[in-house]
Amino acid sequence: MQLSRKALNARWAWTTVAAVVLLAVLNLIDSELRARTGYGTASMQGIGTGWGIRVIADHWTSPPDAVLAGFALGLDYLFIPLYGAALFFGSLAALDRFAPAPGRLRRIMTLLALAPIGAAICDGIENALELLMLTRAATNTLASIALEATAAKYLGILIGIVLTLAALAGRLWKRRA
Repeated sequence: MQLSRKALNARWAWTTVAAVVLLAVLNLIDSELRARTGYGTASMQGIGTGWGIRVIADHWTSPPDAVLAGFALGLDYLFIPLYGAALFFGSLAALDRFAPAPGRLRRIMTLLALAPIGAAICDGIENALELLMLTRAATNTLASIALEATAAKYLGILIGIVLTLAALAGRLWKRRA
């Protein structure tokens, strides 16, 4: 299935707006949890040991804090496809602007455009491992795998942001020309 440029831009716009709104809500919830307990759900992303995850989980033992942490993790699962799609559509817009003809640059940019999808997959793996560690045993192995998934996620997000910014710059330069 091919998207028209108009349909691509429309999907890019609404997924980006929805992702930014949901990111703001997630940050609000995470800051409330961090203010109440000292740790937010984002705090788990930089922890590479089972002991570190257990320390965070121990701070979320009261029912309101546990519900807030669970809600934030669940809402993050809704955020994953939104930011993945927004960055993917932005990457496709960059591909359309800077590599419209077949060739080496188009092949490279096509592969790079898949990075946000890989980031979303890694984020899903990371969240699943975090939930597993919160509900069962937090081991060093699981924490280490989650940390690697987090690193891969951030790389994919960075590539998606760079391509999306390139697409925005391409749209501005095209209008001035």
